[in-house]
Amino acid sequence: MRPDAQRQLNSRQSQMLDLISREGEVRIAELRDSFPVTEMTIRRDLEKLEETGVVKRTFGGAIFVGQDVALKERSGILTDEKVRIGRKAASLVQPGDSLFLDGGTTTLQVARCLPSDQKLTVVTNALNVAQELAAKGIPTIMTGGTLLEPTLSLVGPIAVQSLSGMAFDRVFLGATGIDAEHGFSNSNFYEAEIKSVAVRQASEAVVVLDHTKFGARALASFSSLKGIGRIVTDELPEEALLLACKENGVQVEVADRHR
Repeated sequence: MRPDAQRQLNSRQSQMLDLISREGEVRIAELRDSFPVTEMTIRRDLEKLEETGVVKRTFGGAIFVGQDVALKERSGILTDEKVRIGRKAASLVQPGDSLFLDGGTTTLQVARCLPSDQKLTVVTNALNVAQELAAKGIPTIMTGGTLLEPTLSLVGPIAVQSLSGMAFDRVFLGATGIDAEHGFSNSNFYEAEIKSVAVRQASEAVVVLDHTKFGARALASFSSLKGIGRIVTDELPEEALLLACKENGVQVEVADRHR
């Protein structure tokens, strides 16, 4: 959220923002029932909330679009866990595999751990992942598309069209959250669209994520639990989520702490 915009919110607008972030989408009629102000005031409040960058006005309401946390802000968070996850995920790769890796700090660790002597072909929509693969001498294809600056990812119709014509042995994807009902989700619609296409084009879809994502629900779901074959993480989720994964055929693999 833009700090200057956040500081300028009044108490009612802050409460409204909390409500929209919880619900994901609200209608003006609902806000009118929750706040004792006129519809014109609510519309002005929504304009103010849109300035924060995490709310987008729609016809008759508003949706919560979240905020992409820049890679440079995420790169120092849970680094050891992500390294272990990346190493474990890379061990799943077989010689000659065709792979897709999307953007993110955890998928970057997968790229860093990929072997350079197994005749792999890797497709990615992430500039930082492509740079890492190029340094290792691994044949790399970029999707093309519109650059999403905070995550250095290429998204949009060109990226979608490119991926739709490919087939992958495995795809490795990051996620903002995993929830039994909402499935695997991401805070950005455009990135979620890329992930969804990659899942459809893969023989096996692998989601790499740390334990802080368990139970979290971001706005855009890119796959149900049943659509993902495996997750690689640093800790087992709580019993209810673990059971939901097993019931939906999701194999949960925990990275070794001692390597």
